[in-house]
Amino acid sequence: MPVIPFPYRILIVEDDPGLRQLGKLLLGAQGYEVRGAEDGFEGLAALKQSLPDIIISDLQMPNMNGFEFLSVVRRRFPTIPVIVISGEFSGLSIPESVLADAFFPKGGYNAQELFEKIIELLHELPSRPKVGKPNQAAVWVKNNRGTFAVTCSECLRTFPVSDVSKGLNDAECDFCGCMVHFEIIGEPKKAVVEIRPMPN
Repeated sequence: MPVIPFPYRILIVEDDPGLRQLGKLLLGAQGYEVRGAEDGFEGLAALKQSLPDIIISDLQMPNMNGFEFLSVVRRRFPTIPVIVISGEFSGLSIPESVLADAFFPKGGYNAQELFEKIIELLHELPSRPKVGKPNQAAVWVKNNRGTFAVTCSECLRTFPVSDVSKGLNDAECDFCGCMVHFEIIGEPKKAVVEIRPMPN
């Protein structure tokens, strides 16, 4: 009997269910095994279950956006190729602030261009040096009630923190038990929160 090659796995992280389903249909028809996630939190959960061969991600999503999701991906899984498809930027060059191997503006490309880029990335898997351990935890507002999500600087997993105030904060990682130290500068209920690294 002929041997059927194992299909490449693609993870689509996109909050629009219509676009997510369309991506699954188009890529599934090309022979890929496709999983979907509606935001960065679901994307990280999907990565815990099985690692994809390539990630396609939006940038603007609720709860955990693409910038935050990809910063964790690049540190934990630096060799997984990433394609960003977003309306945040124009042109085909990768924006400086985006940790990706390829970029397509929403509505500014066709399916064949995407297929070709996927094949190119899968056959020329990037070889990046491992990134050192971060010296600070990433913190961002999860919703308008002031609930935060914190990325542990030790295990790089993300967990929710509800009791957060301006100034110095400590939170125990739900996964590895390490204490994460961070300082919030500004009011914690604002949409954007600046952070400073704290010594361990």
